[in-house]
Amino acid sequence: MQWWQMLLAAMPVVAASADTLAGLFVRGHRTLAVAANPDDVWAGLTAKQPLSWCRMLTKVRFAGEGPFGEGSVRHVEVGRAMRMKEHFFHWDESGRRCSFYAATANLPLFQAFAEDYLVEETPGGSRLTWTFAFALRAGFRLALRMGAPVNNLLFASLGGDTITRFGPFSG
Repeated sequence: MQWWQMLLAAMPVVAASADTLAGLFVRGHRTLAVAANPDDVWAGLTAKQPLSWCRMLTKVRFAGEGPFGEGSVRHVEVGRAMRMKEHFFHWDESGRRCSFYAATANLPLFQAFAEDYLVEETPGGSRLTWTFAFALRAGFRLALRMGAPVNNLLFASLGGDTITRFGPFSG
């Protein structure tokens, strides 16, 4: 089973079947090479207020006091416009990997939305692979195309801010 099929299977989807989503399902990934060791990167992704260095994320916090893991809930605000409640369905401390889906969102754009973070050790630093997948609600394809410049800015900012926070890989 592919990673996106596992994510899809774990998400609360309104559609009748996965086949219904085939034409809507979007997935992609971004790999970031940074100078920091993988434990520091993992700690930044899993802290009480993770991703605090990302300027486009105006608020990110886990519910509760921790320890965080599978079953944890995280609240995210993107640019003071979109708010999501995320549910973590996979968490592997030793493998430095976690996956979550959006349980709720204030904007009705997505039928399903999920992300996966994987932090791996590399000589002289680490690699963060950030994978995302989503299915749009019917009628929002045009909105996605029109919003592409904003989405590209968001993804570039998240990547750039992460590299700034953990140092660019120079090896």
